[in-house]
Amino acid sequence: MKWFGVLGLVALSECLVTIPLTRIKSMRENLREKDRLRDYLEKHPYNLAYKFVESVDPDLGVYYEPMRNYLDLAYVGTISIGTPPQEFKVIFDTGSSDLWVPSIYCSSPACANHNIFNPLLSSTFRISGQPIHLQYGSGRMSGFLAYDTVQFGGLIDESQAFGLSLREPGKFMEYAVFDGILGLGYPSLSLGGTLPVFDNLWKQGLISEELFAFYLSKKEEEGSVVMFGGVDHSYYSGELNWVPVSKPLYWQLAVDSISMNEMVIACDGGCEAIIDTGTSLLIGPSDVVFNIQKIIDAKQSYSGEYIIDCDAVSTLPDIVFTINGINYSVPASAYSREDHQGTCYSNFDEGKGGLFLSDSWILGDVFLRLYFTVFNRANNTIGLAPAV
Repeated sequence: MKWFGVLGLVALSECLVTIPLTRIKSMRENLREKDRLRDYLEKHPYNLAYKFVESVDPDLGVYYEPMRNYLDLAYVGTISIGTPPQEFKVIFDTGSSDLWVPSIYCSSPACANHNIFNPLLSSTFRISGQPIHLQYGSGRMSGFLAYDTVQFGGLIDESQAFGLSLREPGKFMEYAVFDGILGLGYPSLSLGGTLPVFDNLWKQGLISEELFAFYLSKKEEEGSVVMFGGVDHSYYSGELNWVPVSKPLYWQLAVDSISMNEMVIACDGGCEAIIDTGTSLLIGPSDVVFNIQKIIDAKQSYSGEYIIDCDAVSTLPDIVFTINGINYSVPASAYSREDHQGTCYSNFDEGKGGLFLSDSWILGDVFLRLYFTVFNRANNTIGLAPAV
């Protein structure tokens, strides 16, 4: 049970609230061990389209949110919902804006493997009656909107809107170690105009600065944190470089270029990228990613993943993302990963789908482990500095 870890409160000060994150076994690893990965990848290709289209579509009072691909997520934190509190392991996700967990009324097999919320046990629970549907690649999760007290890191967020699942389709969540998602994106992404958790924290005066930050440790399990209301400078070196959010919907910024071996290989003339804790890999256009796989001599395996010669990793070039005039290098040791059997995999993946913008990227945990990242809502900027 070492993958679950034990999460608790580590710091609560006047200005800064820090919540520990524990690195867990990802769904990809679980599926690979059970020889189910190839089947999963065929049924659930990574689709970037949801990130660049309007995700809230009110139709007769029913709200839809595209469901994200959490195949490679590896960091969870603990929150509680209700009075008395009921605990859940969640992903703190900057690429979505809603909080949702499974409910006691969920009839799907996936819910049996996770902590489930029981409204009958909470004295502060309020139901809205509004149905919600979270869209998967091959089905949807049905549920309803409710309100209750949410707590983490000593913060007490009252009357917080959140989703409760009634049905989770397919095998998606059966292999997930986490119970639900806590979105940290902009309010414009939230279901039915509800106020996201971070906005409620600020509105209720629970944090002193309108920002939060992530430090993702390179170590196996412990050391990662998300902090609210301030920045702990001991987690990075040098100065924070501030980049404007290009579209305050996701945490999206402009990239000047992408290069390897001092040659521009993508984003020539500029492109867009999302800094996303809800994605583990580096996701880009299929033709560009295919070219990168060739450059690093990655070979496609039976499961559809790309494998790299572990002995060659030390000789492979960095990939450099130039953002606001500053180079952010990602070495081969970061864009590759070695499993417990000694096989090395590429951490690049391609976006699919007809609505995918041709030159857009998602910089996930591979990037965030290298660069401490501050998400500043007060002035819509993202701060980046080398992580220690």
